[in-house]
Amino acid sequence: MKLDRAALNLRTASLVTLAVAAIIILLQYAQSVFIPIVLGILISYVLDPLVDGLERVRLPRAIGATVAIALFIGAIGTAVYTLSDDAMDIVTSVPEAAHRIRERVRAHRRQPETALEKVQRAATEMDRAAQEAARPSPGSTAGPPTGVQKVEIVQPFRPSDYLWSGGMGLVGFVAQFAMILFLVYFLLVTGDLYKRKIVKIAGPELSQKRITLQVLDDINAQIERFIRVQMLTSSIVAIATGIVLWAFGFREFVTWGLLAGLFNSVPYLGPVIVTGGIGLVAFMQFDNLVTASYVAAATLAITSLEGFLLTPALLGRAARMNPVAIFIGLLFWSWIWGIWGTVLAAPMLMMLKAICDHTEDLRPLGELLGE
Repeated sequence: MKLDRAALNLRTASLVTLAVAAIIILLQYAQSVFIPIVLGILISYVLDPLVDGLERVRLPRAIGATVAIALFIGAIGTAVYTLSDDAMDIVTSVPEAAHRIRERVRAHRRQPETALEKVQRAATEMDRAAQEAARPSPGSTAGPPTGVQKVEIVQPFRPSDYLWSGGMGLVGFVAQFAMILFLVYFLLVTGDLYKRKIVKIAGPELSQKRITLQVLDDINAQIERFIRVQMLTSSIVAIATGIVLWAFGFREFVTWGLLAGLFNSVPYLGPVIVTGGIGLVAFMQFDNLVTASYVAAATLAITSLEGFLLTPALLGRAARMNPVAIFIGLLFWSWIWGIWGTVLAAPMLMMLKAICDHTEDLRPLGELLGE
């Protein structure tokens, strides 16, 4: 009996492992389908309160959804138009900044050699000596023949190829964004239709319907809390960054404050990108590496305190999840879906936690994710 039970447990574990591996492969292979669906659901959660408010004033839900999506597109267009000039200024200033940095490095190299540079030079000389010793002797027939020169074939630069690939990428992005907006519209128009359908097909027993309803309500509550926390922390980062940059005398402190708040939605990677951009622009404005370092360090301190202290505390309390689980989930979803996985990791973990808490066989996993 014990052997049969052990064999059954081994077979069950093998099937679960295979099922998990198959799900991971499916998520990676079909990410072009799953990512727009998840994005559409999240955007619909953001716009749903507006549509509900318009519906309460006797405006049909279809018209309210149209108004909400129009405002959403208008906000994105306004932000892109406002930030496009500053973005182009940053791009055009990169070569000049690189030239200035090279000049500073050359001036530093002309100074007396430091102890670290002496150690590096000694290591280089040792590598050269090892390479000389490894070469075959003149009378030896081993090794490649002498006098042979390595030839490298370089393909000519064709700007049309890059323009074509970039244009096709832009067209594909616009088409996918349009599909996401259509999905958001249908989700807003239907309201809780699919929620009622899922409860209806959950099973004939009332207990099954009740558990399904609890799972759906828990998922809705978790995502709503996540969106509120994300908007709160992004606003705090935007305001704090703008104030710090203004105190340093940074010219575009409003723009970079907004960018800091926007990129705050990308955990860990977003603050690094914003800090690098602020450091580059600060170096171009002040022409001083020390001042630019102070500005970049101040903005990085704001995003670090928010990312490592404020957000995990608020998000963990809202989702009843511990910070370690959130961080491991970020690593996993970043590996599955790349940058989009980093953005969508938190809501995906919340959905998984809600399902595990109400499913008997998955409660151990929910306990691992919990506080």
